[in-house]
Amino acid sequence: MSKVVGIRREDKSEWERRVPLVPADVQTLRRDHGLEFVIQPSSIRVFKDDEYEAAGADVSEDLSGVDVLIAVKEVPAAQILSGRSHLFFSHTVKGQDYNMPLLRHVLDVGATLIDYERIADEQNRRLIFFSIHAGYAGTIETLWALGQRLKLEGRDTPLAQVKHAYEYSHLEAAKAHLRDLGEQIAAEGPGGDGRPLVIGIAGYGNVAKGCQEVLACLPAREVAVEDLAAAAEADDVGPMLTVVFREEHMVEPRNADAQFVLQDYYQRPENYRGIFERHLPHLDVLLNTIYWEDRYPRLVTASWAKSAYGGDRTARLLVIGDISCDMEGSIELTLEATQPDNPCYVWNPATRKIEYGVAGKGPVIMAVDNLPCELPREASQHFSTVLRDMVPALADADFQVDFAGLNLPSHLKKAVIAHRGQLAPDYRYLREFLEKSGR
Repeated sequence: MSKVVGIRREDKSEWERRVPLVPADVQTLRRDHGLEFVIQPSSIRVFKDDEYEAAGADVSEDLSGVDVLIAVKEVPAAQILSGRSHLFFSHTVKGQDYNMPLLRHVLDVGATLIDYERIADEQNRRLIFFSIHAGYAGTIETLWALGQRLKLEGRDTPLAQVKHAYEYSHLEAAKAHLRDLGEQIAAEGPGGDGRPLVIGIAGYGNVAKGCQEVLACLPAREVAVEDLAAAAEADDVGPMLTVVFREEHMVEPRNADAQFVLQDYYQRPENYRGIFERHLPHLDVLLNTIYWEDRYPRLVTASWAKSAYGGDRTARLLVIGDISCDMEGSIELTLEATQPDNPCYVWNPATRKIEYGVAGKGPVIMAVDNLPCELPREASQHFSTVLRDMVPALADADFQVDFAGLNLPSHLKKAVIAHRGQLAPDYRYLREFLEKSGR
């Protein structure tokens, strides 16, 4: 008897148009592995219901008969299927309080939860992600914010023509437009004050790669961190500069006699202090792509911003594109997540509160937390290309056995958060968070 895979309708946000598997890959999995698919109908999904029907899937509200349920974002607790396996971004592995009720319900009904975030190879490198598309969309949105801020300040700039990422028909259309604007910038300048516009990228992972790919459409030259201060004030280095910051540019050992060692920093961050604010006076834009926990130093603090923008002072830094979007996290000024049609606010140094838009004394913060939704087709196709090779193993697995006997490839088994009413061994630390959440 064929195993049945269900794809749930995404309804966490009106902007969520992504899918975990595109119709072409559904068709391939049916043909090559004998799987059947049930797709919940959706009026906003970037791939339409009839495209899935043409691929041989059944479009139906009823997912109760599926063996494996796949989604992008969290499945509401009430829709977790008892005893069945589920694959989605659960946002539980940090013990996020808002999703502990979901995890508790998974345990209560004896379901299996597998989280994309923890699907990784032997070196713990993630194998499936939307992060590069967050970099694409986040950079476009940040350039939009920069163009609007420069325009508001009376600075004539081609960047004022940048559109929201979701307003482009596809990624290549956005890049083509940016290349056209780049030619104008090369000829006319970016609309600055005679100095180059300097864009810093904090981080060097997949998100940062997306940022760099978009910025490559503009006449931007990369400079080394050690050359940043001089280059940022030069008039002969070109209209735009980019600079990439790694961990050794963000922190230093508290002990003056010690050297920076990356693994030591990860294991003992309390022995390091943040130094990133040294770089901020030389930046017009900061793109934040780093993974952050509260044991690590921040990149931008409220105290620095109050000092830099308070009273009669004006800092060079105009826009922070907080692609990581941790509330009051590595960018302490990020106080709310935003939506694509209203992506920015200004942090007020006098009140330490935010005002939506790009006008104000403090820096503009771009804080859209679902950026890949703005490029739903490309993001879904990229994701599906990886996921389709994992689905047969999920469908073939016997989820009725206990965890020790669960026969899954190692990269999938390490992503099993909960199974048959119990936390998997690597995730038993979540008991503490479940108890704190009131259960």
